[in-house]
Amino acid sequence: MKFCSQCGNPVTRMIPAGDNRMRHVCAHCATVHYENPRIVAGCLPVWRDQVLLCRRAIEPRRGYWTLPAGFMENGETIEQAAARETLEEACARVRDLSLYTLFDLPHISQVYMMFRAELVDLDFAVGEESLEVRLFAESEIPWSELAFPTIGRTLECFFADRRQNLFPVRNEPLEALRAHYTPR
Repeated sequence: MKFCSQCGNPVTRMIPAGDNRMRHVCAHCATVHYENPRIVAGCLPVWRDQVLLCRRAIEPRRGYWTLPAGFMENGETIEQAAARETLEEACARVRDLSLYTLFDLPHISQVYMMFRAELVDLDFAVGEESLEVRLFAESEIPWSELAFPTIGRTLECFFADRRQNLFPVRNEPLEALRAHYTPR
């Protein structure tokens, strides 16, 4: 950031009074410009014993499989963001969303919040950000072709939890994710 979005004057990096982190601060109007993590919201859409995955049509990880997810927008709840991303990427409608996994990724300033959800029907299709969309049984999951560790870990947890029919909300930092997730 070079200029203040409030007044247009140059900003400098400094630790503001009462703070403990470097921030962009405008010397003219004293506006402190905070940089906060971005929230990724998504769904694990389920139809009977299958889950819906999307093959990415965009970078990063174009051509790899993922659950429908993306950045939360201003003015929406996390649940609304997850449902919107599912509609955008897979043209799929979901219901009964339930927070399922929460992953902290401080090295890229992101937080992943994934919801278990039930597909309303089988009326899904390729969205603008997807090359392919399809249902997979557990034995069909393309484990080595998953786009991100957060997606693989969410799927691993789901299939394990489904066997016990118990779905706790799982909160794991990146370090735990790296320690537990190894692509199959």
